[in-house]
Amino acid sequence: MPKPSAPKSPRSAAGAKAEPVRSNRPRPVAELLPDVGRAAFRKFGFVQSSVVSRWADIVGPKYARVSAPESIRFPMGERSQGTLTLTVAGAHATMMQHIAPEIVDRVNRFFGYGAVAKLVIRQGDVQRAPARVAPPAVRPVSHELGESLRTIADPELKAVLASLAAGVEAVRDIPVIGKVS
Repeated sequence: MPKPSAPKSPRSAAGAKAEPVRSNRPRPVAELLPDVGRAAFRKFGFVQSSVVSRWADIVGPKYARVSAPESIRFPMGERSQGTLTLTVAGAHATMMQHIAPEIVDRVNRFFGYGAVAKLVIRQGDVQRAPARVAPPAVRPVSHELGESLRTIADPELKAVLASLAAGVEAVRDIPVIGKVS
């Protein structure tokens, strides 16, 4: 006697894709942003958003102050031999034109393959990121906490930790997060 088979769902009978597995957990925003940013950057010609965010690392701070990547366009169906379009501030375009082979080489080294073959320079305004300044300490930390910070070599990290220690030291009472009515 044959076993009765389970009824087929209409979804599997039609050959449609199965639903994605859900994680049923809250996800941090940092986990979701690469997917959102990837779609926006692809729309405007960027395969990797890290080219924009790490431009100063790719070409160096001197060139990053006067230039910004605008787009990378590839030949139809290809992911190599593309054209990188740069926006360059004012008279710096001539300088950037002279070092174009070096910029192409640095971008290709960043990608790890020959992604860019040609550089197009467009004059325009370059948006500069605001300079990051370490926050000032709230007040001097106690001698006990100051001794533990002496072994830290990085001055920015030391300033942030000193500020944190001073803030923690200033709070005497248990903090109240929310009041229940």
